[in-house]
Amino acid sequence: MKLIKLLGGVALAAAFTTSAMADGHAVRLGTEGAYAPYNFINDAGEVDGFEREVGDELCKRAELDCTWVTNEWDSIIPNLVSGNYDAIIAGMSITAERDEVIDFTQEYFPPDPSTYVAAAGATMDAIKGSVAAQTATIQASYVSDSGATLVEFSTPDEVVAAVKNGEVDAALADDAFWQDIVKASNGELVFIGEPIAIGGGIGMGIRESDTELKEKLNAAIDSIKADGTLSAMIAKWFDGRMVKY
Repeated sequence: MKLIKLLGGVALAAAFTTSAMADGHAVRLGTEGAYAPYNFINDAGEVDGFEREVGDELCKRAELDCTWVTNEWDSIIPNLVSGNYDAIIAGMSITAERDEVIDFTQEYFPPDPSTYVAAAGATMDAIKGSVAAQTATIQASYVSDSGATLVEFSTPDEVVAAVKNGEVDAALADDAFWQDIVKASNGELVFIGEPIAIGGGIGMGIRESDTELKEKLNAAIDSIKADGTLSAMIAKWFDGRMVKY
């Protein structure tokens, strides 16, 4: 299912949603909390991960009073438009389809390739069979267009479970998401095929009406890029990956 199918009517709702900056309330950051290392819930029940660290630093530099809200992925854009939070920071790739409904800041993470994972011993035919992907992701759209049989799941954990238990032949997700999972599988799961470039970099989703908030966040992103803070955060959370801005 492509993202646009989940968004019927939300553009109209945006016209009645007040601006985060105009209201003067704390800026609420919406995330999924289920897509490590980008975002997850730690043992204390708090939002954690790369995006928690990035979001907190951006709010500090932009002098914003921020709080965190978790939301299921498949309704994360409609609930932004409806006003349940003010910005999405949830490993969301910038795409033209999403940009028709919401606005984005500049990227705070470069485009990450998507990779297929299958059970050990699988052949390349696996990616032509039944392939799992999370609902409303760029990977789900890609699988749907590839000719393989798309099997959608609401959460990343369900995608992983489906390929582990043989419910599907393979699964497609961001490479950074798979790295620790494949390593921890003790050979049960393997990468298959070549990495695929889908979508753009990762940015924060903002309501189209919140131009002031977008400007503040973009200025803060410029700041953490310029002084090396963002590069250090990426290296910390993504196995030493070197990204230079």
